[in-house]
Amino acid sequence: MIKVATINLLFDMKFWDIRQDLLVEGLKQTNADIVGLQEINIAENTGDRIAEKLDMPYIYQTKCQQLPYKGGPEYGNAIISRYPFIQQEQLDLQGQGRLAQYVQIEVNHQPFIFCNGHYYWKPGSCQARMEQFKLLVDWLGELPPQLPIITVGDFNATPDTPEIDFLRDNFTSAYANYHNSEPEYTCPTPLVKITKKIHRKVGLRVMNLLVHGQAKAWQGTLDYIFINQHLQVNNCQLILTDPATNNQYMYPSDHFGIAAEFAIKV
Repeated sequence: MIKVATINLLFDMKFWDIRQDLLVEGLKQTNADIVGLQEINIAENTGDRIAEKLDMPYIYQTKCQQLPYKGGPEYGNAIISRYPFIQQEQLDLQGQGRLAQYVQIEVNHQPFIFCNGHYYWKPGSCQARMEQFKLLVDWLGELPPQLPIITVGDFNATPDTPEIDFLRDNFTSAYANYHNSEPEYTCPTPLVKITKKIHRKVGLRVMNLLVHGQAKAWQGTLDYIFINQHLQVNNCQLILTDPATNNQYMYPSDHFGIAAEFAIKV
């Protein structure tokens, strides 16, 4: 049995001490063997902090090659694990400075690939993101065909886009496989009500009106766990979905996470 999780941490350090406690508490309850983190804050070492508090000694970090968000901090992705890495690689996604990363791990003498990424951000369907997904599929396609593959992350594409259809042609969504549909939404959580500036909130509403034809605040599914044919989904659930007990808007992140348990088919 393999248990994995994914969560976009949100690089913004506002309320970090509170959010970190919520993240660690939720991830401890999840008890995953390996976790994909997106938006680790490089300067503040948020990936290392989470790994240390979870007693996960193995970490592979990659830094975004440019700042996709003007004025934001340096950030990137991290894979944290209870098990050592046999191999680790990264892929230049050739857009917005973004990277994907993977590690090979062995659990109970069974090797598998765990891939983590944070992909091109643009509302609606986006050709640049499709090109990144093609790079990802080609990259993972170079691996030995008998290897189980799990690829997780913030894919920044909703289930109705051609980009996610493309990934479904090559992989299986663990959540949809287990529940027969994707979650109603994974982003944003109510945390945005206290972290986003007023002009940013208005901008998001206008963008949602232009792209989706509705003026209400946008919510959608951007986070996924995809697998290849060598894995069987035994469970898959949203995680980190509860606020702090004393603040209904204080969530671990502006994304929910996803966790899944797999058996390797023999």
